[in-house]
Amino acid sequence: MKIVVIGHGMVGHKLLECLAENASHGFDITVLCEEPRPAYDRVHLSEFFSGKSARDLSLVEPGFFERENVRLELNAKAVSIDRLAHTVTVSTGEVLAYDKLVLATGSYPFVPPVAGNERRDCFVYRTIEDLEAMKECGARSTTGTVVGGGLLGLECAKALRDMGLETHVVEFAPRLMAVQVDDSGARVLRSKIEELGVTVHTQKNTVAIVDGEDGTHRMQFADATHLDTDMIVFSAGIRPRDEIARVSGLEVGARGGIVIDDNCHTSDADIYAIGECALWNGQVFGLVAPGYDMARAVAKQLLGEQAGFTGADMSTKLKLMGVDVASIGDAHGKTPGSRAYQFSDERKQVYKKLVVSECGKYLLGGVMVGDADEYGTLLQMMLNRIELPEAPEFLILPSSDGKQKPGLGVDALPDAAQICSCNNVSKGQICEAVCAGATSIGALKSATKAGSSCGGCVALVTQVMKAEMKKLGLAVNNHVCEHFPYSRQELYHMVRVERIETFGGLLAKHGRGLGCDICKPAVAGILASCWNEFVLKKEHASLQDSNDYFLANIQRDGTYSVVPRMPGGEVTPDGLIAVGQVAKKYGLYTKVTGGARVDLFGARVEQLPLIWEELIAAGFESGHAYGKSVRTVKSCVGSTWCRYGVGDSVGLAIDIENRYKGLRTPHKIKFGVSGCTRECAEAQGKDIGVIATEKGWNLYVCGNGGMKPRHAELLASDLDSATLIQYIDRFLMFYIRTADRLQRTSVWRDNLEGGLEYLIDVVVHDKLQLAAELETEMQQVVDSYECEWEKAVNDPDTRKRFRHFVNSDEADANVSFVEERGQIRPATPAERKFKQIDIPVVVETV
Repeated sequence: MKIVVIGHGMVGHKLLECLAENASHGFDITVLCEEPRPAYDRVHLSEFFSGKSARDLSLVEPGFFERENVRLELNAKAVSIDRLAHTVTVSTGEVLAYDKLVLATGSYPFVPPVAGNERRDCFVYRTIEDLEAMKECGARSTTGTVVGGGLLGLECAKALRDMGLETHVVEFAPRLMAVQVDDSGARVLRSKIEELGVTVHTQKNTVAIVDGEDGTHRMQFADATHLDTDMIVFSAGIRPRDEIARVSGLEVGARGGIVIDDNCHTSDADIYAIGECALWNGQVFGLVAPGYDMARAVAKQLLGEQAGFTGADMSTKLKLMGVDVASIGDAHGKTPGSRAYQFSDERKQVYKKLVVSECGKYLLGGVMVGDADEYGTLLQMMLNRIELPEAPEFLILPSSDGKQKPGLGVDALPDAAQICSCNNVSKGQICEAVCAGATSIGALKSATKAGSSCGGCVALVTQVMKAEMKKLGLAVNNHVCEHFPYSRQELYHMVRVERIETFGGLLAKHGRGLGCDICKPAVAGILASCWNEFVLKKEHASLQDSNDYFLANIQRDGTYSVVPRMPGGEVTPDGLIAVGQVAKKYGLYTKVTGGARVDLFGARVEQLPLIWEELIAAGFESGHAYGKSVRTVKSCVGSTWCRYGVGDSVGLAIDIENRYKGLRTPHKIKFGVSGCTRECAEAQGKDIGVIATEKGWNLYVCGNGGMKPRHAELLASDLDSATLIQYIDRFLMFYIRTADRLQRTSVWRDNLEGGLEYLIDVVVHDKLQLAAELETEMQQVVDSYECEWEKAVNDPDTRKRFRHFVNSDEADANVSFVEERGQIRPATPAERKFKQIDIPVVVETV
């Protein structure tokens, strides 16, 4: 049988893979590809700007087209189809005969028909060639604008931001991602994206693009406003590529798309259409998973099997510019009689919504923005029509009592449950692969292809894999990443026992490759916990994330916050005056934090060493508010002043903070010390809490506030100060040794086998005979403490890092503020041109 496939994108290649698995059928396949390269991964196209090459993105395994029966023609466009003669004419002049023809022509980007849309430096976001042109333009631009606020538009906005451009998103609709999320979810999404430095313009209808004054282009809007920009990328949706079907007389939809039936047949029984060019039941599917389903169905039919396409679930989970966004099923509640549960926390920027059936028993859809941890559970509940718990709202409400949420263990899923929709992989198939020896995510991807496309199901795939491994009595690993086949705990022991002092040394001895954004900060934290060397030392600096790299927290407008340490919350009048003088001199916003410190906002990167110098001269040190480290020890005034106090909470808090300051940990650590059981310091909501009693101090551990609050648990009671410090030493070092990467003490405790009793045995009773070793390791960290700010300002090489431009000492001209309540705040886009205020400019003279 002669098969011609027109189009070699992701869906076209999936068809070839399915047919290649049955090479014995004697097919003669010719593939026509318009582009100069074979199929590549468009789902992860934005990773091209993160350093991935076209080869990295390729979907074609080496040797795939060396098969005798499969021929790929690049730069070959199909120009016509003769349905009577069963031939396809190619742009090269070649005429190909077919028995069956498959149209996998995909889609093209929709460019709004506005005057000026073909100007130089106006692009679409579709092919690698498009991205190469954008990269060249970005190198000579300062601003970039994306037209379109959907999935691909926000991906494109991330690419522009990663190129260092001032980035704007212009959306015609009143909200971002109008198809996937509702108004409330879109409001939270917009807020989070704007915090990342992207300016969003909604309800903007572009009517013309002309020469700009402050940029190459000026986008003129229907409401008489405008936006100047150097670069424009159109990402306003897609349209099916159905032109060859139209001229061939195949049936197409009124709004485009090649009409297909449940067998993916077009109006010609010898011609199939699959992917984004196909119109099934009046719908074009813009996700890759439905296209893969069509490809599998056509492959089975060509192989003589019964198969069809009956629609697809459009649920999706993505991380857009670092923001979790998920949409499940009937997200907008269009089903008659449906009801909704909604949870919104605009302060923490989390929004969740469930849509349930009229009877309340079944989940129909959902939306999650800011936190999509429940996506896997909720999706399986919907797809498998699993009855909801009696109070389904608790599936999305944050837990405040430390109890686990109602959920769905993977054991409750039927074997037929679809885990990976992109590649149609069921739970049963994953379990079979595990039984056959696929006991890592990499091995499972190779065996089943689960998680190998969009990656959204990897978390659930991992759960199924580990559950099946436990059933088989196999050890379950927790590798940090692909570069280190070890858990964080194992890496810690290697570093400690073998006295490895650099990332390169650990990688050479126990890793592979070059490392990544997961393992580099993780190892940097381990090295700091063990040896406590300066994090910006030449060997360590490149491992740090942006906050640690600049020893300050980056804010939404690109400025930084400065938090000087005030142990126990105590500060002298002279200290407060000094902080105020620094704030006035540099025009900073000041606020007392929840940890009882003074936070200074609005510092430009080149000002940080100057600010630190003045604070150091006034007796302050780094507060480590930027690091995965001990942050603050909050205290009440205790027995020194309070008539109810029974213990000197301030004095103890100061001792604790001065002992553990600078200690690097898997996640941030916060303390609280209360002088009596009235608990004014809220110690039982902290990682480590201490409360005074008539007999001494009670020690509480593993509590936290935040998105998932947890009440701390009593570890030991009625302790004297020396024993208290001893137990805290042991607890912290045991946590540092055994926790996973970025694991809070509360989550660590919940996953600790043996629970609180085991922790008490280790810390209090020394069950593992580690107490002396843990205490010694802590003392080494305490003895080697150095203020990171002071180290930075006194080291000329480190100090050179603190500049906005690598080749200039100029400040960031895009930083602007307005006055509010007697202080500054970042200007909104609309305020930047009209309400900016003058801020004192203090620069370092070299």
